Amino acid sequence: MLEARHIDLKYGQSQILFDVSVTAAVGQITAVMGNNGVGKTSLLKAISGRHPFAAGEVHVGGSPVALSSAYNAARAGIAYVPQGREVFPMMSVLENLETGFACLPKTDHHITDYVFDLFPVLRDMQSRRGGDLSGGQQQQLAIARALITQPKVLLLDEPTEGIQPNVIQQIGDALETLRDQGQMAIVLVEQNADFAYRIADTFTVMEQGRTKRTADKSTYDKDALMADLAL
Repeated sequence: MLEARHIDLKYGQSQILFDVSVTAAVGQITAVMGNNGVGKTSLLKAISGRHPFAAGEVHVGGSPVALSSAYNAARAGIAYVPQGREVFPMMSVLENLETGFACLPKTDHHITDYVFDLFPVLRDMQSRRGGDLSGGQQQQLAIARALITQPKVLLLDEPTEGIQPNVIQQIGDALETLRDQGQMAIVLVEQNADFAYRIADTFTVMEQGRTKRTADKSTYDKDALMADLAL
């Protein structure tokens, strides 16, 4: 579903990504791993249209995507759950979810029960302000908001950061449910190696802005992953 090919990205005169490629298949979770500062978040920002890249191309479903804006990326089926969640604190849970309508035709401006089935806590908190939720609840809201856009590709940046263990389990269960439905590709940037290895199917390991390794879980055990991460 997703092919990001030969991505170069710069911030001013500093080059952050060097010829990075990542592929994510429908019905699989692809984990992008690496230590802090290797360019994982920059890669997701490039794919989601939030930062222009200097070279390379992104394809969704075999078709090239013009990533001149985050709106165009969303229209093409790319949903991004950013690090830090970026929930609108003064808006209600329901209003936060409804912001996902922006890239959809009016006929699709409705929230299905399926979203609340994945994250039941949100059903009971629809009138509560986003800023009043716990960190774990905000993370679930951010993922649910992304799902409202009906994505073909779901990008998640550090979804377990600062989250209590029971909510991490709930988020992992939700991502596995989405994976097993076989309707989207999921790309997960994650520092929690235990969590990532548990749910991911394929791995792209980055080092200093470059791709160090791409491997399938069937041929890549956890010890090899930890060695690549130098942990």
